[in-house]
Amino acid sequence: QVQLVESGGGLVQAGGSLRLSCTASIRTFDEYAMGWFRQGPGKEREFVAAITWTATTYYGDSVKGRVTISRDNAKKTVYLQMNSLKPEDTAVYYCGAIRRGFQPAIRSPLEYDYWGQGAQVTVSS
Repeated sequence: QVQLVESGGGLVQAGGSLRLSCTASIRTFDEYAMGWFRQGPGKEREFVAAITWTATTYYGDSVKGRVTISRDNAKKTVYLQMNSLKPEDTAVYYCGAIRRGFQPAIRSPLEYDYWGQGAQVTVSS
């Protein structure tokens, strides 16, 4: 059974940084694109970033220039480094996996095969 486990969330002041991690129990992890989405209270799930199995990266407009997604296939882990955090970045951040995903599918939460349980990120002003 596939599991995605996020870690690294927490409370940070505006302007600070956090790094989220997502470790997957997927045997063929290197065949999957991995994405990060976020969902604030009363909002739809929003695309944050994704990285394909060939390590091509994509970013949402609201975070471009402030976040970096990366992956370590040996550890079956994807990372989201977030800098210059703003209060509007407050949300639950979800990690997703999509087999052989590519644009535009990797920007849509409906296309993902697996999800983690989410990690809360709170940015105080």
